[in-house]
Order: sequence, then structure tokens, then C-alpha cells
Amino acid sequence: MPSSYPVAVIRAAEHEALAQGRRLMPLAGVAAARFVAARCAPQARVLALAGPGNNGGDALEAATRLLELGYDLLVVLPSGPQSLPTDAARAYAGWIAAGGVTCRELTADAPPDLVIDGLFGIGLNRPLGPAWQALVDRVNAWNVPVLALDVPSGIDADTGAALGRPVRARWTLSFIGRARGLARAGADVVGESCLETLGVTLPRAGEGV
Repeated sequence: MPSSYPVAVIRAAEHEALAQGRRLMPLAGVAAARFVAARCAPQARVLALAGPGNNGGDALEAATRLLELGYDLLVVLPSGPQSLPTDAARAYAGWIAAGGVTCRELTADAPPDLVIDGLFGIGLNRPLGPAWQALVDRVNAWNVPVLALDVPSGIDADTGAALGRPVRARWTLSFIGRARGLARAGADVVGESCLETLGVTLPRAGEGV
């Protein structure tokens, strides 16, 4: 099993890279878009779920890149753009500038060909609220391929505990490092675990982890 890390270690490495002036979110978006493009033809319909934090920003960056490649994109941003953190707000602005539109509720009846789960990632530490749970349940009921960014939404990234009924992903694409909760959550939720380091180096096992 590849190395996995506590959320605090991943966040510390992320903050150090950002302090050095590196913009990681665009890199994450490119990596996610490349991942989707390797598995879906350009005529595929893709739903990107963007949450209120930086995980949502990653999803917005991925959506922008896929839109530029000719994919049919729908972005659902349930919390709206007003409270997005700085980097995620920049990603939202890029999405709008590329001609993308967002909605706050999922109204489509027909399921998409693929869903990008960018709702919460490693940031969730409490049970999913009713509206978020209803959204996750609807996605799971579709039984279509889901790419979770960092961690399937509804999973505690450190413990792997379910915080409600989590997203059931076909693939989980971790950025920087794999959260240790992925190994504990089960393959039926995580799916295939993949990693994009974004050029950030984490300590090896035994070096303060």
C-alpha cells in the first residue's frame, strides 16, 4: 500500500508550497481534467460538484479545462461563489471567463456520464448536512462513474469514518499525498486510489509522520 499521511502533514506541505508562491490549484485542475479526458470522450457530459472550499476550487479548475477541451459541463455550486476562499474564487472567475455557468441546485433529470466530486475533500470534519446528503444520495443513485478529488465527500480524511452516507467513487484522485483515511474507508467508497503530487514533496514514512 502506498504511503498515506495525516491531514495535518498534507496541509503543512501545501501551506509551505503556497508560501513559496506556487499556485497548486491550477495544477490540480489540469491533473483532474487530464484524468477525465483519458477516460471519457469529448462528447461526454460531465457534472462537477463544487463545494464551499478549496476542493470546490479544484473542481472549478478541472471544469474550466474540460470546457476548453469541448466537454459538455454542468457545474453545481450549492453555496454560491460569495464565500469561496481566495484561490477558489479565482478559479470561479476563470470558469466564468471561459463561458461557464453555475447553478446552486441539481435540477437535471438525466444522469451525466461522469461526476467530479469536489464538495469537501479533506476538509470535512462533521456529518453531512441534510441538503448535502440529499445531493450525495442523488449522485449515488445514478450509479455513474465518480471521480472524487482528494477524498470522497462524506469521509473523514484522517479516520476513514463515514460522516453520513458518503459519495461512492470509482476513482479517488489525491493531490500532494494520500490521506490516511482512504485506506480505512474501503474500496467500495474510494474506488481506485490515484495520486498527483503536484510537485510537492512529503516526508517519507518515519520522518515526522
